[in-house]
Amino acid sequence: MAADKGYDDGKLITRLWDAYRIKPLIDLRRMWKDPDETRLLPGQTNAVYDQTGAVYCYCPETNVRREMACGEFEKDRGTLKKLCPAKQVGILCAGQSQCPLASGLRVPMNVDRRIFTPIDRASYKWKRSYKRRTAIERVNSRLDVSLGFEVHTIRGQEKMQMRCGLALCVMLAMSLGRIQEK
Repeated sequence: MAADKGYDDGKLITRLWDAYRIKPLIDLRRMWKDPDETRLLPGQTNAVYDQTGAVYCYCPETNVRREMACGEFEKDRGTLKKLCPAKQVGILCAGQSQCPLASGLRVPMNVDRRIFTPIDRASYKWKRSYKRRTAIERVNSRLDVSLGFEVHTIRGQEKMQMRCGLALCVMLAMSLGRIQEK
C-alpha cells in the first residue's frame, strides 16, 4: 500500500502487515520531539537509528559513525537485516576486528513499528517503489478534476460505486484507444 505522509500512523502500519500481510509504503512525518537526532537500538552499544529508518554503527576504535547497508527482510523473524558498511562497501574500519556488528545486525520491527517496516525505508527498493505512487496520484487527479468527482451531487454508496466504476471503464477505454492509435 503506497500513501503519502498523511497516512503515517503506527497503528495503521502495524495492522497492514500483521493482519493482512500488506507491505506499507507510507512516507514518514518528522515526529521526534527529543533533541537527539538518533536513538540507541535496544541491546546494542554501538548501533543507533534515526527517524528516517537509517541505522548507523560506530567504530569501536575511532568512534566514526557510518550508515549500515540494507540487507533483506526476514519474514519469519520479523527483522530487518543490516550489514557492516566496511564489508559491504569496502571502506577501511580500524575497529572491524573487534566490532560486534561486523557480522551484521538484525533490527526487530518491534523497536518502532512506524519506522521499521517490511520494506526497509533506507533501501533503494523502498525509494523506487514509493516513486510509483505518483502514477496512482495522476489517476486520482483525473477522477477528481477531469471526470467531475471533486464537485459532485451523488448521494449513496451504491450510486457512487457505480459512477466510479463507469469512470474507470471510460479511462481504460481511452487508454486502449490511445494504444491502438500508437
